[in-house]
Amino acid sequence: MSSFDQPSAEMPATAATTVVASVVAPVKAAVIGAGWYAAQSHIPTLAARPDVLLDGVCRLGVSALEKVRAHFGFAFASEDYRELLARKPHVVAVASPHAMHFEHCMAALAAGAHVLCEKPMTLDPAQAWTLEATARNAGLGLVLANGYHYLPGLTQVRQALFDGAVGCIEHVSSSFVSATRAVFEGDVGLARWNTHFFRPSRSTWQDPDNGGGFAYGQLSHSVALTLWLTGLTARAVSAHNYCVDGNDLCNAASLLCRDGAVVSLSGAAAMPEGQRALLRLLVTGTDGVMEIELDRDRAVLHRHDGANRDFGIMPGQWAYHCEGPVHALVDLALGRGVNLTPASIGAATVAVIAALQASSKHAGSSVPVFQP
Repeated sequence: MSSFDQPSAEMPATAATTVVASVVAPVKAAVIGAGWYAAQSHIPTLAARPDVLLDGVCRLGVSALEKVRAHFGFAFASEDYRELLARKPHVVAVASPHAMHFEHCMAALAAGAHVLCEKPMTLDPAQAWTLEATARNAGLGLVLANGYHYLPGLTQVRQALFDGAVGCIEHVSSSFVSATRAVFEGDVGLARWNTHFFRPSRSTWQDPDNGGGFAYGQLSHSVALTLWLTGLTARAVSAHNYCVDGNDLCNAASLLCRDGAVVSLSGAAAMPEGQRALLRLLVTGTDGVMEIELDRDRAVLHRHDGANRDFGIMPGQWAYHCEGPVHALVDLALGRGVNLTPASIGAATVAVIAALQASSKHAGSSVPVFQP
């Protein structure tokens, strides 16, 4: 195993970010950016916990704001997030448009709250690493809303890789194809939005100047998962995008990592709606190969010495949902729990995607990945 790229024995794969600030239940929760996904996932998950008090909610639009306040029973609602933070919530879920994440997360951390940030963490790598340092220095939890990491069995797969299951990692192939074409192209949208609490604005997902497109909107899942599972650190990216109306719908990238490992990264908004996203990683190293197929609920290790392993993932075990990060946020505030989507992974992911986008705009030339 690489001693430079991958965490040492002092940094076990299951370690949590140190959090020193904790509270006593009930945990006062606030939500900034109560749009489509927050109303569909984050807020219901918070509301289902008996140790959480829905204290404040913020979004633009008076009627929509009142709709979400009344439906979920928030104690307070405002279009101004500063009024929410003045009430000193213990935890804040930030699900505003991508370009607003930095401002809203910084303000929530300054107010002393533990924070859940929707992916992507930011659009600017420097801002992402500033958030990471701010949370770490304050002893506050900063959790990214990448739900895959919390699916049962993935921490065991990660631990096996960190323990040298494939030896020193030399190559990773990571592919992600999700049912999101209607999110990033056209004005019809997903069919399921017709029955959801809110319908998202096209500007959130289809404005290339504000993080619209597949890379920031979806590849941020697979990049984060790849970095988290392997412990690799990307140093340079060469990439090409397929775009429609300025929005990338498909991405293909080659990553050069510290110590020389290489990663083939691809993604596309192409799966038919209603089907599980295809998410597969092939991790190869000096001692063997690990197959990780989340859409097939399958993880299998093949070793040169014959010590093979099937991780026994059950059907449906890896079907995606995003409850894990929300529970981690509350548990961290209570002084327990593990942050499997720490700010360091979120920031590293933004840095890779920013380099990918820059490379694509320059005919696939190699672009260095921002380092803090």
